[in-house]
Amino acid sequence: MTTNTDQVEVRAGVYHDSVSLMRVSQALGSLPGVGVAIVAMATELNVGLARDVGFDVPAAGPTDLLVAIRADSAQELAAAGAELERQFTELGRAARSGGGAATEHAPRTTRAAAKVFDATLALVSTPGDHAFAEAMDAVEAGLSVMIFSDNVPLEQEIALKERAAERGVLVMGPDCGTAVVGGAGLGFANVLQPGPVGVVAASGTGAQQVTCLLDHAGAGVSHVLGVGGRDLSAAVGGRSTLVALRALDADPATELIVLISKPPAPEVAEVVRRAVDELSTPVVTALLGPGQDDLTTAVEKALHALGRPVPRWPSWTVPQEPRTAGLCGLYSGGTLCAEAKLIAGTGEFTDFGDDEYTRGRPHPMIDPAMRLEALSRASGVVLLDVVLGHAADPDPAARLAPAVREAVERGAAVVAALVGTDADPQGMRGQAEALHQAGASVFVSNAAAARHAASLVRRAS
Repeated sequence: MTTNTDQVEVRAGVYHDSVSLMRVSQALGSLPGVGVAIVAMATELNVGLARDVGFDVPAAGPTDLLVAIRADSAQELAAAGAELERQFTELGRAARSGGGAATEHAPRTTRAAAKVFDATLALVSTPGDHAFAEAMDAVEAGLSVMIFSDNVPLEQEIALKERAAERGVLVMGPDCGTAVVGGAGLGFANVLQPGPVGVVAASGTGAQQVTCLLDHAGAGVSHVLGVGGRDLSAAVGGRSTLVALRALDADPATELIVLISKPPAPEVAEVVRRAVDELSTPVVTALLGPGQDDLTTAVEKALHALGRPVPRWPSWTVPQEPRTAGLCGLYSGGTLCAEAKLIAGTGEFTDFGDDEYTRGRPHPMIDPAMRLEALSRASGVVLLDVVLGHAADPDPAARLAPAVREAVERGAAVVAALVGTDADPQGMRGQAEALHQAGASVFVSNAAAARHAASLVRRAS
């Protein structure tokens, strides 16, 4: 249905992965005069969100594609519609160029696709309610699986990992945001140079922080294997972590392993430590928690173990006076948020990448709208992360810098942790310069950024 300012349609049987659709929604939403843009699979949640904001959505199912756009004028709605078709044309071109062997008829199941393309790894990026069936189909086909989807029930995660152990494959996730396998980045992935360090991470942005710092130091990675944020919980028991550690131990290109996680269950941490002792490859652990190493310290230990020098981590600072209004952390990465909170020891922190904020909305690494709103109200010392790489916002500084400048002009001190590399599509140094010119102090180490922000608060007390 199309009115002068609303376009609502359901495209039956059309599928695109959630990351691609979030990028399309963000692109349309940033057009002049476009107030709302929802381009998503027509799950019950997404249809409900569209109806909540007043769209008249026809009957649809989760295998259909929902498009709902609202603009201020017919002309601006037409422009958004044209951009929508251009975006879908680009997605189709990318799928054709990256699909490997050409087929006349697309496979209808993961197992059938595995046979056609001689695959060893499947990426599942459906809504969480539908991820289990696809992931299990891949496991049964003998594929390792990266499950990008979040909101997958815990019992389904355990069932998948138990079956994967029987089949001798690895389940990465659910809610696995980043991985690098054989040089190919999956999900939110930075452009990294190849090297001797393998990473096992129950943390997406934690893995990005560690690998980007390694890249700054000239030490690349062999593989980055995400295992999902719940893997080291008591319920899941580190099932994928143990498989990933053994896989990297058997990899001749991996000389050292870095293991990253938010605070694990104590009994699981002990199981993992015993497993680490049995490996022939040295392991540096970064299990965040009180009294434990931060991610930057773990990287420095890894560099020492490899006999490589620790560089001076880049930063771009501005003169900043102490503030008495306290510390406000506005994060897109859960592990980076947890690390900053541990280091700062004070302040109010929000992880806008948490499920609470991402159900039916683009991840803040793609769409900063919620963080921009929070930044517009923040005072005192504001600490935030900016994460670069494939699938992330193509130019986060373009939208953040004006908000940073406004915050500084009304008296706030802004500190940014910038996670990325010079080879990323956004260009790390250009992003740093833009944020610095807007008045922020910028650090490539989240730990350094947190200490700097906390020092501004402490000096005022």
